[in-house]
Amino acid sequence: MVLKLTAKQSAKVRALARKKCCNCVGGNCLLLDNGEETKCVQLISRYGVYCNYFLNAVLPAEKELYGDILRQNKTGH
Repeated sequence: MVLKLTAKQSAKVRALARKKCCNCVGGNCLLLDNGEETKCVQLISRYGVYCNYFLNAVLPAEKELYGDILRQNKTGH
């Protein structure tokens, strides 16, 4: 499931991915690296949360942003 984001939330999510995601290194995603550098999905995404690792392991640490996104998407994730 993709959680949709507003423009303001999107900027916060990208900043959070850069700062807090252990898999985002130099703008690339270690989880998607299969011998070739691959851009972090959350850094290039503008409209939603597409990375399950980010959704489950990083985003919940920012309780207010996480809650806003869940309420907006009407999910109890």
